[in-house]
Amino acid sequence: VKTTAVKDKLIANNRKINWYPSHVGAGRLGDFLANLKDWALSRDRYWGTPLNLWVCDDCGETISVGSRKELVDLALDPNLARTVELHRPYIDKVELKCPKCGGTMHRVPNVIDTWFDSGSMHTAQWHYPFENKGEFKKSFPADFICEGVDQTRGWFYTLLATSTILYGEPAFKNCVVTGLGLDQDGIKMSKSKGNVLDPWILIDRYGADTLRWYLYSSSAPWKSKRLGEEDVKEPLYKFLDTVRNSYDFFALYAAIDGFDPGRDRGGSLTVLDRWVLSRLASTVTTVVAALDGYDVVSATAAIERFVDELSNWYIRTSRRRFWKGGMGPDKVAAYSTLYRVLMELSKLLAPFVPFLSEAIYLRLRTGADPESVHLCRYPQADTGAVDVKLEEAMGFARQIASLGHQARHQAQVKVRQPLARVLVEAPRATVLPEEVVKLLKTELNVEEIMVVPDLSSHMKSTAAPNFRTIGPRLGKVAPAVAKWIESQDADELRTRLAAGPVAVELPDEMVAEISADDVEFSETLPDGFVLAAEGELRLILDTRIDAALREKGLLRELVHRIQVMRKDAGFEVTDRIKLSYAGDPDLGGILERNADFVRAEVLAVTMENGEVSGCEYEESVEVEGLLIKFCLTRVKEG
Repeated sequence: VKTTAVKDKLIANNRKINWYPSHVGAGRLGDFLANLKDWALSRDRYWGTPLNLWVCDDCGETISVGSRKELVDLALDPNLARTVELHRPYIDKVELKCPKCGGTMHRVPNVIDTWFDSGSMHTAQWHYPFENKGEFKKSFPADFICEGVDQTRGWFYTLLATSTILYGEPAFKNCVVTGLGLDQDGIKMSKSKGNVLDPWILIDRYGADTLRWYLYSSSAPWKSKRLGEEDVKEPLYKFLDTVRNSYDFFALYAAIDGFDPGRDRGGSLTVLDRWVLSRLASTVTTVVAALDGYDVVSATAAIERFVDELSNWYIRTSRRRFWKGGMGPDKVAAYSTLYRVLMELSKLLAPFVPFLSEAIYLRLRTGADPESVHLCRYPQADTGAVDVKLEEAMGFARQIASLGHQARHQAQVKVRQPLARVLVEAPRATVLPEEVVKLLKTELNVEEIMVVPDLSSHMKSTAAPNFRTIGPRLGKVAPAVAKWIESQDADELRTRLAAGPVAVELPDEMVAEISADDVEFSETLPDGFVLAAEGELRLILDTRIDAALREKGLLRELVHRIQVMRKDAGFEVTDRIKLSYAGDPDLGGILERNADFVRAEVLAVTMENGEVSGCEYEESVEVEGLLIKFCLTRVKEG
């Protein structure tokens, strides 16, 4: 095939294709086309598509047969030509009459280069031009193909060559080129080397979705990947289980409350609901744009961020809304919002993890929805739900929450212990909506959050001598200068040094001069305060605990212990109980003063002070050295 005759057209058509990565088209295939040779089409093999050339035994005339109809018209035995199997050895029995001299023609013994078969699929798949003309016109050129980098001079080239010769156009618009699979030592996987991973073993152990998500999310498709079992199973625990757990949380409480997505809609959306719906819309926009640009890594990264936000922020901070009794407007809003998010998430995930997304969708769908997630339209962003300012504020709040928990960890103060306040030094003029501040107070369990432009006024500056500079320069008077520096007001000394060198008067009418390099300034916190910082953001946590805060902390701890007992006793989350207690009077007094709160938290219909006989589960606990015994008994329905 004289491909050199269309060399310039091949080069021009190659430039029309969007290659991912671009260097495959511009470099690897581009270099091949620049040095193009004609295509030697025949092969001396038995198996393959027979070369459709018949040669006359008498005059040497050669013809190419282009269809079965043409074969029948030229055959000496039309009946044989009409039914013959078009492969060797059967096709070799068909003889043709030479149109030039009337002699007998026999097919040449060769078969066609198998790359011609695969390179003709754009036309052959439709049996065009003999049928399916409409389907061919709708599908040509293909929007997208994908194969390994070793196909550059194989399938990629032959598709381009045949379509250019036949139609003057490339056969595909976009091509994603995949890299090679490497073992954990970076060596190309090969059966002969025995360093391959059996995909079926991995699928049996961790599921097809786990392997799929790893391949999509670990790196760009065109980069060679090191594949090890530990790497492949990581998405199962870091991502897929988080998606499952999010659905399981919803399913558990929705079943308890009898939530009906067709009936229980709307409700009173909170700031959390508006935020997660905004994040969903923004994520859909990012994912669709990334996939339209064949950037699968950015798409999976955006979904992973959203799933983390959904699980570790929205669901975690909304739990109390699902736990409380009744089906008020707030609870309906929580259910309907989480339902909507999970439905859209299942559709968003469908091309990546088809089995998990289908399992979640089938459990969420109503009768009005398509029968499969894979029959749904891919999500389109609800641009009206996007609230950029709210997303920025909540992102800032999450940073504060992270630093606040870090400060608590540094101070070794449990989250269940309420604290007075948190001071936040904002890196820029940031205004947190009151709803977000309220949410943040609950998350950090503090009574006040103050966002200030500068934390310096809440910290104490100290000045210390820099002995690396004053020692060599001042010699034996350095200790006296150091003592003088330590005795000064740090803020005042910093101001004086900023204006220039400062004279230090020493005993015996001696004078020494110091500069800014001779003093090291630092900021310290008063006792009971902890500083946490990350980047431009700094935060001070007031860890001082007065009597009122201590009581609140003990109350939270007692409620937590009762909740653990419910679980250890094997009670269902909906079981109502009778609660009694006996022990330390201080702890008993806390329970008594907060009886309504305790009963609501642990689902107790009654709470009594005193020993009760015949209780279903009892346990003694120690809280800050104080001992108390609890008795829990389930209340039977009816």
